[in-house]
Amino acid sequence: MSTLFTKIINGEIPGRFVWSDAQCVGFLSIGPLSDGHTLVVPRAEINEFTDAPDELVAHLTLVATRIGRTQKRVFNAARAGLMIAGFEVPHLHVHVWPTNSLADFDLANAAVNPDPAQLDANAQALRDGLRADGHSEFVPAD
Repeated sequence: MSTLFTKIINGEIPGRFVWSDAQCVGFLSIGPLSDGHTLVVPRAEINEFTDAPDELVAHLTLVATRIGRTQKRVFNAARAGLMIAGFEVPHLHVHVWPTNSLADFDLANAAVNPDPAQLDANAQALRDGLRADGHSEFVPAD
């Protein structure tokens, strides 16, 4: 049975994609901790990060780092947060988001009903930023 994330990756459920390569995708969270909150998700259905091959974990971390650098600049944040929780959806995913405080690390503070227009604008800003940072080959069309 496909996970929610596999359905998003396969286009069965809409997603606001900001990254796509052979191993993973990045799309905006529908429960963001801050503007630009992105999930980096492997295409392979792997339940948790400790089950993933080392090379995949390294790749997901590299992609999250690239996205985080862009998030800091685009959303004027002090840092990029990184978290692997894995309880929300049984499909490995890395949370990366612009942050200014440790208080931003509490998933209980995630937006419940974010404005779709704001999510669209955040996705566009992040795609534009990733292109400007030299990652055009991995940024899906708008």
